[in-house]
Amino acid sequence: MERILVTGGAGFIGSNFCNINKKKFDVTALDNLFLGDPDNLDKDVKFIKGDACKMEDLNRVGKVDYVIHLAGTSSAPMFMGEGFIQGYVNSIQSFVTVLEWARKNGAKKMLYASTSSLYGNNPLPLVETQEVTPINHYAVTKRTYEYCAKCYNKVYPEMDILGFRFMSVYGPNEEAKGIYANLISQFCWDIGRDLVPVIYGDGNQFRDFTNVRDVVQGLTLAIGHKEKLGADVFNIGTGHATKINEVVDALNKAFGKHIKPKHIENPVKENYVIGQHADIGKIQKVLGYKPTVKLKDGILEQVKNLRLNKIRQTSSQQFR
Repeated sequence: MERILVTGGAGFIGSNFCNINKKKFDVTALDNLFLGDPDNLDKDVKFIKGDACKMEDLNRVGKVDYVIHLAGTSSAPMFMGEGFIQGYVNSIQSFVTVLEWARKNGAKKMLYASTSSLYGNNPLPLVETQEVTPINHYAVTKRTYEYCAKCYNKVYPEMDILGFRFMSVYGPNEEAKGIYANLISQFCWDIGRDLVPVIYGDGNQFRDFTNVRDVVQGLTLAIGHKEKLGADVFNIGTGHATKINEVVDALNKAFGKHIKPKHIENPVKENYVIGQHADIGKIQKVLGYKPTVKLKDGILEQVKNLRLNKIRQTSSQQFR
């Protein structure tokens, strides 16, 4: 059975990958538990508490066939204030450390999380060939990943290094992210506690809400792809967009409630993304990806699996 290391493996996307693929691969989750929770992992998934920035922790894993790098600073608000320096250090150091470790330990491929934030307010649909200018520090680090991957792959072409520009990912196991979680999770937690969800502006801004199971599908397809891909980058999304107001309406319907949201003036004065949806033609053509989870079904699942007692931070009126 092929071996996979998932850094950030007890986190939101990482734990879903491990749980879904635990019988297909020999999966090891490595996580320092800053934004992860070992309870996110099924009991039969191998877990190592460790830091992806530290070679000695990575060495505890042993030889692997593939690495999925999901550790590192994972949202723009984490670079605010005192988190600015550490946000960069953690993000860049973890990436280059895992990259070097993966090659030295015989990995055939390293897959990593990039971000749709790179696109900013580019023309829609968002396509990988567009020129991108990072709109915040978080996006700067992800663009650095992509540049670094290209340079590294030229020197060491034997290992594919593939980036995935995730759209707005939602699904189970986000509680440990607290205020850094996706909007769907935050609104779900609000309505689940009979609190009023807070929306920036008129709520007509829209996102390509992508269920985490489809993200896992894309990553799994990339692992199984037989042809060399070098240091390529792919969008993972649905190709469709939904307004924020529509998300709150769908959550109310799923709960059987009628909690009206509160609209406030948008406090984000620069680089706020008004609209987002992906062109997924490339990942469909190259990897055979096809989104499978409809938003209404994903929201129903979110409500069904609500774990209010697990939310690490409870304020949801920030970072929208």
